[in-house]
Amino acid sequence: MTDSPHLPAIEAIGLARRYRRGWALHDASFRLPAGRVCALVGPNGAGKTTLLSLAADLIAPTAGTITLSGHRPGTARARQSTAFLSQQKALYPRFRVREILRMGEELNPTWHQETAESVIDAGGVPMNARVGTLSGGQATRVAFALALGKRPRLMLLDEPMADLDPLVRHQMTDILQEQARRHGSTVVMSSHLVSELENACDYLVLVNNGTVRLAGEVDLLLGAHRQLTTRDQGGPDGHQVIATVREDGRSTSLVRLAHASPPDGDDRTPTLEELVLGYLRTPDAPPLLTPSAQVATGSEVAAA
Repeated sequence: MTDSPHLPAIEAIGLARRYRRGWALHDASFRLPAGRVCALVGPNGAGKTTLLSLAADLIAPTAGTITLSGHRPGTARARQSTAFLSQQKALYPRFRVREILRMGEELNPTWHQETAESVIDAGGVPMNARVGTLSGGQATRVAFALALGKRPRLMLLDEPMADLDPLVRHQMTDILQEQARRHGSTVVMSSHLVSELENACDYLVLVNNGTVRLAGEVDLLLGAHRQLTTRDQGGPDGHQVIATVREDGRSTSLVRLAHASPPDGDDRTPTLEELVLGYLRTPDAPPLLTPSAQVATGSEVAAA
């Protein structure tokens, strides 16, 4: 029995996690539709790792709920269909690469050896090498091979490509996109390299101060904003200014559109990086969720 494609890959409702130092995540509510490649962004300490750890069943929520295709993290269905990778690769250093893949085959009923081997071979990693002798980039490839060989329905990536050079990051991102297209799987990538995610991801979740500030299709979120440059200090009539940067007598503002008429001035659609930076500069800006990302919390919905 397969999961219904109509169920969201992730649904969080009032999700919260408290540590001794305070709330890492609080009242987080959003949906991520299945089959998306999602960028999970936010500053350090915003709650990204906590959110992924809750989805991976590494920690338990203090309040609220999170489900993966309708299943709670930790259930047999959720564990079988989810793969999690972080910067700290959970690999046995004394194992040889071929032994790591053999372990993946023994532990996962959905294992696909050809997929795992293709990731290893593309990086020229020797199958007979011990994991502890590999470079950081080679070890990352082994970890990806182990995760992709499982053929997961949901991949949770907490900056596992930080030790890869730009070319290899691009290659691994291409593999993840192909996985999503070919098998209808969902990929969530946490990263600080927003510019590299722009062409890789079609969905965005921005977390800041422990709450979800933006969520939805990248094209809809970008289409709901303009990057406006003017020579005066006046704001755009009827539209909401999210953040403004002033330089050389000119003001450049990220503007959330309130109606169909464009703001006066030199305006264009922002890049994904400009959108993210604007909301990070103004962490108290009202949240914006597109219809597919919204749950019944009363969050504002972007017009499609």
